[in-house]
Amino acid sequence: MSQKYKNVADYMEKLPVERKRVFNHLRQVIKDSLPEGYEETMSYDMLAYVVPKSIYPQGYKANKEEPLPLMYLASQKKHIALYHMGIYLMPDLSDWFKESYKKIFNQLPDMGKSCIRFKKMDTIPYDLIKELVSKLSVKAWIRLYEDNM
Repeated sequence: MSQKYKNVADYMEKLPVERKRVFNHLRQVIKDSLPEGYEETMSYDMLAYVVPKSIYPQGYKANKEEPLPLMYLASQKKHIALYHMGIYLMPDLSDWFKESYKKIFNQLPDMGKSCIRFKKMDTIPYDLIKELVSKLSVKAWIRLYEDNM
C-alpha cells in the first residue's frame, strides 16, 4: 500500500487551510492527554496513536507489521474523524461518550462503530476528547485488545 504522506509533519502541512488550526488543537489535546507509553505515528494515511512494537511486539492483528493502534485522527473530505478502538470494544465507554456529548450539545454525536465525526469545527468538545483519550493506559488497552481478539 502506498502512503500519501511521508510523516506527521507532511500530513499537517498538507491539511486544508480552514482545518489547520482546529486539527492542530485537537492533535495537541490528544498528545497531551495520552497515557504514558503511546506514540504518535502515521498509519493508513492518518495520524495514529499506537502502542509501539517495543512494548507490544505482536503488533496489530490485521497487519502484524503495524504497531497496535488505539486511535487514528484524520481530516476527511467533509469532517474530522477520530477513530477510537476502545469505543469499538467497550460498549460502556461508547455509552459514556454518547451520554457526555449529549449533556454538552443536547444531541448525540455523529458516530460509527469506532469513529466520531466532527462536521462543525466550532463544536469539537476538546475537554471531553481529553477525558476519552486519558481513559485507557497502555496496559489496559493491551489487555482489552487481547481479550477481544
